Amino acid sequence: MELIDTHAHVYASEFTPDITQVIARSLDNGVRKMYMPNIDVATIDPMLALEQRYPDQCIAMMGIHPCYVKHDFQQQLYQAEAWLSKRAFAAIGEIGMDLYHDRSYQAQQEEALMIQLTWAKQHQLPVAIHCRASWEPTLTAIEKQQDGNLRGIFHCFGGSIQEAERAIALGFYLGIGGIVTFRNASLATTVANVSLDHLVLETDAPYLAPMPYRGQRNEPAHILHIARKVAELQGTDLATVAHVTTVNAQKVFEEHTPSHRLSAAKK
Repeated sequence: MELIDTHAHVYASEFTPDITQVIARSLDNGVRKMYMPNIDVATIDPMLALEQRYPDQCIAMMGIHPCYVKHDFQQQLYQAEAWLSKRAFAAIGEIGMDLYHDRSYQAQQEEALMIQLTWAKQHQLPVAIHCRASWEPTLTAIEKQQDGNLRGIFHCFGGSIQEAERAIALGFYLGIGGIVTFRNASLATTVANVSLDHLVLETDAPYLAPMPYRGQRNEPAHILHIARKVAELQGTDLATVAHVTTVNAQKVFEEHTPSHRLSAAKK
């Protein structure tokens, strides 16, 4: 059985003390690939260093997370775009909008999202979309850009059946993470009523650990608990969920393990 974690920040400092064991546990649980979304300029070097260390398992994306889009966002985007001209990445991400804590930079987030969606089309890459407390403006931006050449994943999807249908209609997959295992999670209803053909799995490690690890550091090995919950909600078995979501992830990323990544992955 093989699984793909479509969204994991395994380069984060939380994993520094035991990354070797984290990767080993992931492989022991059938997680053969972990796609790593970038956060900001400061995370590029540790992300690429981990990719260089585990090139077959840890695969980098490039983008600027909306929570890091501030007054200097254009400089951040400039540096991220420069990397796209140097080597291949699996996706543009993670990008999107987040208005949960602060709406001060909404206009900048919208501009940064539109720019990075343009990159995705230029480079023919999928996108990993972060959408928190910003469903309508994020969807509106994607709908404006969607000309048949955008594809990707709504990372950490937690919406209603109607929202799921809208995302799917845009040609996107839904990234299902640990939230689906939480007690009384409304996401369970959505997952139970959406075809498995539209779902991929993710951990968002080190965040949002599934039950029974809620509140602890998350890691890719825990994706097995997410897969089991999805199987339960879908009325199928674990092997089916593993197979279909892996195929879905392969379609998104086109099994993009860049053959021409810089060997040293340095500026």
